[in-house]
Amino acid sequence: MLAKVRLEGGIAVAVASSGIAATLLTGAHSMFRIPLKPNEHSTCGISKQSQKAKLTRQARLIIWDEAPMMHLSCFEAVDRMFRDIMDNDTEPFGGKVIVFSGDHRQILPVLKNATRAEIVKACFKASPLWSNLRQVRLTENTRVKTAPDPDGVAELAEFLDFLL
Repeated sequence: MLAKVRLEGGIAVAVASSGIAATLLTGAHSMFRIPLKPNEHSTCGISKQSQKAKLTRQARLIIWDEAPMMHLSCFEAVDRMFRDIMDNDTEPFGGKVIVFSGDHRQILPVLKNATRAEIVKACFKASPLWSNLRQVRLTENTRVKTAPDPDGVAELAEFLDFLL
C-alpha cells in the first residue's frame, strides 16, 4: 500500500506502536507527539502550523502497525489532533485514510496493576471511534507465497496454520 501511493507520487506515512515494528518504522508517539500518559482529555503536541501537521495534511495514506497494543486514549488524542489540523470536525481522524494493522489476539494495552476488565476497557475496540472504522480481515499469508525456499513453503504454511 505504501509503495503504491508513493509510486503514484503521493505521500504515505507508516508508524508503529512499539516492539520490533517500531525499530523499523517511526514510533506513533514520536510522529504524532502522543503524551506518554494519555487520558480521555489528552491532546497531541502538534500545532496546525508545524511541519508534522503539513506532512499529515499532505499524506494520502497513514498506516499504523501494531495498533491494538495502544491505549484507546492515544487514538482519541490523535483523532482530536487530526480533526484540528485537517479543519474537519465531522469525520473521524479528520477524514484521513488510516490503516490500523495488528492482531487483537496478541498484545493488548499494558496497564500497571489493571484487572482484565480495565485492560479490555482500554482497548481501541472500546472507543466510540471503533464503530466508524471498516474492518478488513486478511486471510492469505503472502509471505509464505514469496518464501525464498520453495521446499520450506509447505512446512512454513503448516506452522502458521498451527499458530492461528
